[in-house]
Amino acid sequence: MFIRQFSYLVALAREKHFARAAAACNVTQPTLSAGIQKLERELGLPVIERGHHFIGLTPEGERVLNWARRIIADFDGLKQDLANFGQGLSGTLRLGAIPAALPTVSLLTGPFCARHPGVAVQVQSMTSIAIQRDLDTFDLDAGLTYLENEPLNHVQRVPLYTERYMFVAKTELLKGIPAAMSWAEAATYPLCLLQPDMQNRRIINQIFQEIGIRPKPRIETNSYDGILAHVRHGAYCSILPHPHCQSFSPAEGISTLPLVDPIRTQSIGLVTADRDPLLPVTAAFMHFAAGLNLDHRYQG
Repeated sequence: MFIRQFSYLVALAREKHFARAAAACNVTQPTLSAGIQKLERELGLPVIERGHHFIGLTPEGERVLNWARRIIADFDGLKQDLANFGQGLSGTLRLGAIPAALPTVSLLTGPFCARHPGVAVQVQSMTSIAIQRDLDTFDLDAGLTYLENEPLNHVQRVPLYTERYMFVAKTELLKGIPAAMSWAEAATYPLCLLQPDMQNRRIINQIFQEIGIRPKPRIETNSYDGILAHVRHGAYCSILPHPHCQSFSPAEGISTLPLVDPIRTQSIGLVTADRDPLLPVTAAFMHFAAGLNLDHRYQG
């Protein structure tokens, strides 16, 4: 009974609305309200602020919420472990990935799902901040993100590959340019970059700041698809993590040059909440990822 009551509380904290929380739990609103009231009686303290509408949780309720999320996650792990006992691995892995790492996701999920046919994977494009938040609240099982720049807290890490930065433009714009380009020279071209609130853009800004340059992109977008479209159109250049450069076909007439002076890299890897034991599917995914050599894959 406690698990059901805890699930009501978690849903209410997430939805911030009694009717929506009840719908998310597939119960009626009176059932959800009665369950939370029973939880309060059993704990001997109020967990929600009383009013005609949902106001918020009491300070005690916030502490109960943290325990509720952990207990539900552990109970889900128990059910998953028992369901897998004597059988193949099964369950759902909820994976968040920063936009810079999205081209890498299929290199993980494809072979993992082939090895474990009973596993399904849900992938979301998320910021590193959102990955941290959802790992903390157990709404996410693992995240693919930067490991060193603005590092996440209270997580287990599995390094996967080293992100390098490439200058990307139509080939005719780069005639006479040698096999690499300096960051200072890159700043002189009409650039299309991510918006400043995205971590990859903050990394690029930091590198330019090191050499005393403030980039002034002509176009800013919140997606790599937007960048790729502007580069393909031909009027704009960009700076991309090297996995995204594989999306260009040879027939498109687009060239990529490594950026130097300075050479900068960032470690990309998997993270999951620092808890023991992990959910069986999460533990298997982290173990599988630890055996990969994605740097070799990208170099090849």
